[in-house]
This record gives sequence, C-alpha cells and structure tokens, in this order.
Amino acid sequence: MELSGQRIVVTGGAGLIGSRVAQRLAADNDVIVVDNLANGRPESVPDAATLLKGDLRDESVVAEAIDGSVDCVFHLAAADKYVDTDSPRRQFEANTDITHNVLERMAAVGVDRLAFTSSCTVYGEAGEPTPEDYGPLEPISGYGATKLAEEAACSVYAHSHGFTVWTFRFANIVGPRFGAGVVPDFVEKLREDPETLTILGNGRQEKSYMHVRECVDAMCHVVEHAGDHREGPLYTYNLGTRDTTTVDRIAGIVSDEMGVDPEFEYTGGDRGWTGDVPRVFLPIDRLVASGWEPDLTSDESVRRATRELLAR
Repeated sequence: MELSGQRIVVTGGAGLIGSRVAQRLAADNDVIVVDNLANGRPESVPDAATLLKGDLRDESVVAEAIDGSVDCVFHLAAADKYVDTDSPRRQFEANTDITHNVLERMAAVGVDRLAFTSSCTVYGEAGEPTPEDYGPLEPISGYGATKLAEEAACSVYAHSHGFTVWTFRFANIVGPRFGAGVVPDFVEKLREDPETLTILGNGRQEKSYMHVRECVDAMCHVVEHAGDHREGPLYTYNLGTRDTTTVDRIAGIVSDEMGVDPEFEYTGGDRGWTGDVPRVFLPIDRLVASGWEPDLTSDESVRRATRELLAR
C-alpha cells in the first residue's frame, strides 16, 4: 500500500507512538486522529491532522471517524499496559471492545486495510527466541491476553472478511515523553533523589528497547512493502532491535546521562510486577527480510530517549 494521497484514521493518535504515526502520515495523507485523551495529549497531534476527541467504545464515535472514504486504519488505541493492571478484566474488556468496534465498522463501510499494534507480551514467558510463528502463545499478563484476543479478532477479519492486516508485536518502545515505563520512571526518581535509585525486581530483567522514531519508520515500511516475500491477508512482524538491554544497564545509562552515581536498591524477585516477563528475546528476521533494519541498538535507543526526556 502506498502511504501517499490516502485518507487514514489513526486511533490513539495523541499518544507516544500514535502521534508520531500521525505526524509521519500527515505529510502526504489526509489524517484523522481519534483519541479520548486519557493517555494522549492534544498538543501531540500534528496541526495537519484532524483531531476527533472520543472513546472508541462508543459506536457513534467509531461511526464518525470511519466512513467509506477512509482507505486505511492505523489502530493504536488501547488501555496502556501499565494502566488498570490491578483490574485486568476492565483492561481486557476495554481493549477488545475498541478493536471489535473498529473491525465491525470497517467491514460495514468497506474499509479493508488495517495496521494493528500488538505486543511481544503475547508470547508469554517463553524463555527463548520468539519468532512470529512461535507457539503456543501463552501470555502471563492481562495486557498480553488482551493483545492476543485482539490479534485473533483481526485474524478473523483478515481471513474471512477480505481485510489486509499488518500486525506489529512491539518490543519496549521508548521516546521523548514522560509517563509509564522504566526510562521516564528512572529519570523522575533520580530528579527527586539522585543518591538512591529503587529498581523493581533484581535488575537483571532483559528486553529489547526500540526508539519510537524507528518503530514508526518500521511500521510504515512494512505497510508499504509487505507482500514482497510473503503471501496472504495477514502479515505479522516483531518490531524491536537485534539485541537486548537489562534494567541494570538502563539504570546505568540514565544515571550517566544525568551525571549522578546513585546506589541501586532492589525490591527483589526476578520480575518487577505481576505479569512482567523477565527475559524477552524478539527476533526481527522477518522485518529485516522486508528491507528494513534498525539503526540504533537497544542501549542506544535507551540513551537517546533519556537525552530527549532530559531536554524537555
């Protein structure tokens, strides 16, 4: 699909990733951003895009956003994985309701191209490299369960309703925005107390961290070029870097960028919270085969995000 001269809806388009997607697409397309602004910020929406404030659980909002003139939907709206973690049912119901509403409306008005943002949490605690065809998929968090359910719904519309669906299983995405996540958490903690840094778990948790700029670039590349080496209505891609970073290493990078040397204190255990996966190995061979490869390592992504946060 050529991302030029299209009418595109970006759900969750005021968030960290969605606003960057909207900005990228608005340069050459007519972009409608839909966001309830629970986690998004209106100032993050590019001036060239149209902002529709509303909750996609409301079918009237979905109907207003998606009509027959739309060519494609980039679906990023979701309850954040750090939100409602103590209420997994509420998170599950919100995310699956939103995605079903979007899918049903698209089918009703003849819109059949969808870019859907999922998560590596669908793999659960595999403890080994997890390419896109890895199985069985056994998520251990409520958020992972929601994303797997949403992927299943997207698969139904791809295989039984003539949709083309690009599904992206994200690594940890970092960038220039405060909020939930280990990098802004460490920055905020060290601004309050540069002498001591409390780290959830044992610090040895190890995952891939991808900068938001590269995440968006990879998504757009796949939408424009997927199909060159695979056939079928459903295209699933891991998005991350070729390497990983430990939480201890992140603490060291953030401390270095802030010019402090705190004592690390640990809450204990091998994970930071219920549902946290201590080690994630996310191969990106399929992404590389499509012709796109990250410029930044996981460490470099963390360092760039830290510098951007400190510059705010």
